[in-house]
Amino acid sequence: MTRVILFNKPMGVLPQFTDAKSPSPRPTLSGFGLPKGVYAAGRLDRDSEGLLVLTNNGKVQARIASPKARTEKTYLVQVEGAPTPVDLMPLEEGLVLKDGPTRPAKARLIAPPDLWPRDPPVRVRKTVPDAWLELTLTEGRNRQVRRMCAAIGFPCLRLVRWRVGQWSLDGLAPGAWRDA
Repeated sequence: MTRVILFNKPMGVLPQFTDAKSPSPRPTLSGFGLPKGVYAAGRLDRDSEGLLVLTNNGKVQARIASPKARTEKTYLVQVEGAPTPVDLMPLEEGLVLKDGPTRPAKARLIAPPDLWPRDPPVRVRKTVPDAWLELTLTEGRNRQVRRMCAAIGFPCLRLVRWRVGQWSLDGLAPGAWRDA
């Protein structure tokens, strides 16, 4: 039986069950009571938070993670600065990063979302404004959202993946999980 788990990955947690690379172990998925036999479908950087989909079905895992599947992933992104809709146009048209052109994304300015406090908190600079974006991609390269935001001149301060395909983070506290 196929099982799909939705997990709200806290910041600082590796999106895997073991940490073989570090001499001092970092927090991993193994500390959250997730069921045995499920594996992450795609990745979410250690310094990002939000929805991580796990499954015991390799075909489902491949469908979610494969760039060919074009599964939409929506992120809530706090950026440094005050972008305008015109500033976001390169994201919507696709831009060129060091590893090649990106697919066009959906990008819009949003009001600050009602999210849990981040640990550690985002640094606040009184002289530099910040803003929130909703960014939807159909690909998932290494640190892509952060690199795209930096490429248009608005570095990422906080990154929360809110939706993957049909699944969202609605009602799921950091560190909590549920069956989809």
